[in-house]
Amino acid sequence: MKLHIIKVLAGNEVRVRLRRISTLVAIFSVIVLSWMMVPAPDSGMTLISLNDARVLNTSTALAFGTASLAAIIFGLGSFYLTRGRVGEDMRSGVGSVIAASQISNGLFLLGRWVGGVVYMLALTAALLGTTLVLHLIRGDGPIEITVYLQIYALILLPMIFFGVSCAVLFDSFALLMGKFGDVAFFFIWVMQLGMMGASSEGANSPSSLMLFDLSGLVAGFVAIQQVVHSTNISVGISEYNKALPAVSLPHIAWSLQMIALRTGAALLAILPLLPAVLKFHRYSPDRVKVSVTRVRRSPIAILNGWLRPLSRFVHPMFRLAGKLPGIAGQVVADIALTFVTSPLAIVLFFFFSIAALVVGKEQLPGLLIAAVVYWGIFVSDISTRDHAANAENIAGTAHGGKVQRFLRQLLATNVMGFLFMGVIALRWSVDQPLRAAALVSGIVFLSALSSAFGRLSRTPRTFIALFLFAMYISLNGNLPIMDMVGVKGLANIGTMGTQMMIAAVAIVAGYFYNRKQAQ
Repeated sequence: MKLHIIKVLAGNEVRVRLRRISTLVAIFSVIVLSWMMVPAPDSGMTLISLNDARVLNTSTALAFGTASLAAIIFGLGSFYLTRGRVGEDMRSGVGSVIAASQISNGLFLLGRWVGGVVYMLALTAALLGTTLVLHLIRGDGPIEITVYLQIYALILLPMIFFGVSCAVLFDSFALLMGKFGDVAFFFIWVMQLGMMGASSEGANSPSSLMLFDLSGLVAGFVAIQQVVHSTNISVGISEYNKALPAVSLPHIAWSLQMIALRTGAALLAILPLLPAVLKFHRYSPDRVKVSVTRVRRSPIAILNGWLRPLSRFVHPMFRLAGKLPGIAGQVVADIALTFVTSPLAIVLFFFFSIAALVVGKEQLPGLLIAAVVYWGIFVSDISTRDHAANAENIAGTAHGGKVQRFLRQLLATNVMGFLFMGVIALRWSVDQPLRAAALVSGIVFLSALSSAFGRLSRTPRTFIALFLFAMYISLNGNLPIMDMVGVKGLANIGTMGTQMMIAAVAIVAGYFYNRKQAQ
């Protein structure tokens, strides 16, 4: 009977998720990222290099390379793409029905966890399918499906389990249900990667510490080093020595000890479900409310409460919005509403603006990192707040309807970006015009993705997951295409052109989606 209940709960969870537009957005993003992982053989770049030589794109190489990179992506995606269901239950009224049912907290959360894992496995299948297509186009040798399945399972499953477990835990704990929980998990994820990387440096054999290697990166590298007998291996798009002949990776021989360690890591990844059962609020109105209580308890919301008196300085903007004609007045009103609902943004706006004027040029990149990360998280819900407040239909009755609402929210997001980072762009425009242009194009690019993903998926977490992942790669890599806002000064005309094309596609998709919704 319990297995039947779990099957029904998980099945409903999967169906609800797969029917959403956000799933199409996530699958499309996975396909694009997968395609970007594997460079063409004649591009001068390689997915894996061994002793500075290019590694042929065999089944082992493609499986190991894409799984290793996907472990980083899915580490974030398994959390951000599966959480938020409790908030939807409360907004839709289903939470009251669930609270009154006889099902136990443990069984209910387990069913929701299984549904989340199956959903992430569907995205993993999209990654695998794209990689198999790439194997046909850019690969070497036959497709060995068992090699793919073995490597994907051993590397990716523990991280997927952990991300979904944390999503269930954070949705069960009122303090972690809002943006504070989103940011907290990002730091947990980064710390886990950093600690495992530091503790396993120089390791060439399995050890008990790999039980905590949830990402699978350390275990994967140890396994590959044992078969190639070298530590000079690089995974990720990089250059190679064209004078050296290409090499082929042998099959990875997963030892029983390594399989046991990965199985232990998967079991360890499920442990967050235990405190989730103890902390689950059961949709009780005295422990969690639809929109106010869960946000009020976060530290950011507490700061906003303390800074609430500052919002009166924004009131003249509403009067100005009433006097400005057309979409200009609506954009000013959206910006004023954003500042009023989050007075912390007022303080940080003045801080970033003044700091950008007084700090030395060498400190500007560090200041920009802080500004763009806060801005990205802060504006991620501009395009979704009407849906979160059940006010979409009311907001859609304003002049211009839902289509113009999308455009004004897009413009408001851009304007907020220039308010936070415009002074840095102005300073760079004097002696580093290309870097200033990269910052401007980056703001437009990220604003377009935030608005489009928010409207298509109706949740800010789709954008937040991809945004934080991209920022992490940008700060730890040296790819010009990932230098989205010119932090490292690597962006060029080509990368900015690519950003503008992607932004145009996102804006057109968001426009026609809203036009269809309006009809």
